[in-house]
Amino acid sequence: MRGLVLRALLVLTCAVMLAAPSIGSSTGPPQDNLESNPTIDFGCTCHGGGNPSTAVEVAISAVPQAYEAGQAYNFTITLKHDSNAAGGFLMSDRGVGTFTLVDGIREAEDDPDSISHSAVGNNWVVQWTAPEVDVGEIYFTLVGNSVNENNNADEFDAWNILNFIIAAPGTATVSSDEGLSLRTISVGDYDSLFAVKKDSEAARQEQMAKDYFDYGNLYYWTTLSIIIIAAVVQGEFYERRFGGGPEHLDMRLAVPQGIRRGILFAGLTYAFVWSLQEDKPYGWPLLLGMLALWAGYGVYRTYCQANAPLRTDDML
Repeated sequence: MRGLVLRALLVLTCAVMLAAPSIGSSTGPPQDNLESNPTIDFGCTCHGGGNPSTAVEVAISAVPQAYEAGQAYNFTITLKHDSNAAGGFLMSDRGVGTFTLVDGIREAEDDPDSISHSAVGNNWVVQWTAPEVDVGEIYFTLVGNSVNENNNADEFDAWNILNFIIAAPGTATVSSDEGLSLRTISVGDYDSLFAVKKDSEAARQEQMAKDYFDYGNLYYWTTLSIIIIAAVVQGEFYERRFGGGPEHLDMRLAVPQGIRRGILFAGLTYAFVWSLQEDKPYGWPLLLGMLALWAGYGVYRTYCQANAPLRTDDML
């Protein structure tokens, strides 16, 4: 008999342990927060440090701009969070309309004017019927919390609150197209709500375009420099191959010219090295490097002309 009792207690204990996560995670935002204020008005301060968080996206879709008296509407409530996949909600119209308790929806505890969920999730369909007569604008509040399902209301949970209004009949411009007359209202992180998600190829193309924009001048001037150097080399080749080489320059002129060009070459080379060491923008070393090459080429041309053989036409 004693063994039977022990086995029964063990089975009961296991059942309670298995049921605890579902019980602890399915309540959603409580009717009153830690300060004993209505959650529907003051938020779910028992989660996420007590402050609303834009990390939780609370959205409700298929909401009319203006209601029609006695008309039934199906709202879709969605919650999104980067890491927490489960959550709950609490919604109220202050008792003006009528909520239908369909599958997954229940009446909030101790508040017949509010509804909540009967199971954790992130997507629910809510049926709401407008009042039979025009009562003016109707104010709604929707509180959603996103939890990490560890059965504790801690800083890893988060919540957000969304307030919206449905206008009175005939007071809003409503399109005859039902798809345009209904709207989606949301609150949360702006980038998550409105930013267009880019696939990897689109992101790569965007980065490539940005690189060309940022380094366009570098590509242009570098290409131009290569073309100029290639043209000079080609000119030297054709001059030696078909023109007989550079013209002769008398030594009395070549020496001072070589000295001037040598000093210029040394100064520009020093400036080029300095720009590299100082990590100057790419335009500095590119320009100074090209000028240094130009001055160095001048020294080379002076040397070649000074050593070129004296031709008859050079004497005339």
